[in-house]
Amino acid sequence: MTVDLFLLQLFTGLALGSIFVLVALGLSLIFGLLTIVNFAHGQFFMLGAYVGAFVLGMTGNFWLSLIAVPLAVGAVGMLCERFLVRPLYGRGIDYPLLLTYGLGLILLETVRILAGTQGIPFNTPPVLSGAADLGFFFFPKYRLFLIAITAIILVALWLFLERTSYGLIIRAGARDQEIVQVLGVDVGRVWLVVFGVGVAIAGLAGVLAAPIRGVFPEMGVPVLVEAFVVTVVGGMGSLLGAVVAGLAVGVTVSFTSFFYPEMATLSMFLLMALVLVFRPRGLFGRAGLLG
Repeated sequence: MTVDLFLLQLFTGLALGSIFVLVALGLSLIFGLLTIVNFAHGQFFMLGAYVGAFVLGMTGNFWLSLIAVPLAVGAVGMLCERFLVRPLYGRGIDYPLLLTYGLGLILLETVRILAGTQGIPFNTPPVLSGAADLGFFFFPKYRLFLIAITAIILVALWLFLERTSYGLIIRAGARDQEIVQVLGVDVGRVWLVVFGVGVAIAGLAGVLAAPIRGVFPEMGVPVLVEAFVVTVVGGMGSLLGAVVAGLAVGVTVSFTSFFYPEMATLSMFLLMALVLVFRPRGLFGRAGLLG
């Protein structure tokens, strides 16, 4: 393999991994604080793609869709948390798991009824079409944009969690919710915001993936599997793990596609199995998180 081919596959893996990172990040954020395995996460990803396609069709503005999607999907997620998920807190992890699984089916069928089953087009914005000359090789501008915007989102989320008082409350609540309640913090509001932010990131990932993957009702099903693979590899509830594992899975799939295309999808599961053999909690997982 030449240097230019190596760099091409590396950048392709980073672009693919960027989608994995965003989806797994929302999943890990919700699980890390609420200890909820959100089986509707893939359908929020799909919902984001459809909302983005609707806004794009109405306005013709791709950038406006990037703003509207996390706001709209996050609002839907907050309503679901407040009226559906919250009454199940404290009843065991299986209750919200079953509820979110059913919620995912409801979202899927609702989109099928309202938008049809055939899918809708989502074109790459003209300014991001074509390829950029990176010296050793040409690389699609849109995939470079995916890498860049994912980095921006990660920095923004890090600043929110590490440099704001609300982020401090969220991190404290993830470690000991009872102490936070004793200090007079409205934990319910924290749960609401975290769930909303988590699904908003999933929705944003959906609209960002739409020009590459297309927009169709079942697009959230494989994404949910990929997100759980990344989350398990990185460690359940670990945001750092979601980032590292998402990029690692993307690069693994990219290089496997080059050398052995038939094994591309299977490679992520082999990576997960390998990690679990040596690190059963994942790369950055904490013991007792489900206890």
